[in-house]
Amino acid sequence: MTPTPLHVLFLCTHNSARSILAEALLNHLGQGRFRAHSAGSQPKTAPNPLALRVLEQAGIPIEGLRSKSWDEFAAPESPTMDLVITVCDHAASEACPYWPGHPVTVHWGYPDPSAVAGDEATRLEAFQGTMLALRQRIEALIAQTSPETDCGAIAALARRLAQS
Repeated sequence: MTPTPLHVLFLCTHNSARSILAEALLNHLGQGRFRAHSAGSQPKTAPNPLALRVLEQAGIPIEGLRSKSWDEFAAPESPTMDLVITVCDHAASEACPYWPGHPVTVHWGYPDPSAVAGDEATRLEAFQGTMLALRQRIEALIAQTSPETDCGAIAALARRLAQS
């Protein structure tokens, strides 16, 4: 019997860069043990093209990625989240909706690569740096858990990773 994947929701205000990167990374690297989602309190109409480009350059699938409102995941018919991770300081300070299942919430703050000024190469470098920082934490989360790891232990690990 295949274990049920752990549902993780990554939140950022606009759901166009950091949370999109995290969703794609965890789904790609998590080997089916995790099911990542992303959303925002004020989502853009689409993911940032530079976020999609760095994912493609890293060989990470981008099919199906879209900017979504966090309201999609607060509905009763939504998948029950086990862990909600905010990846921007603004989203971490907002009043979140009620999440079915009362998931553990953790904050992993990252600077917004979309806010970086400069030429395209400079902005692309900011997105690559954010993706690499997210990847380090996500790889550590995956490496230090197994299908048998309970949600409490995963939450404690996610909190420890927030300090690294």
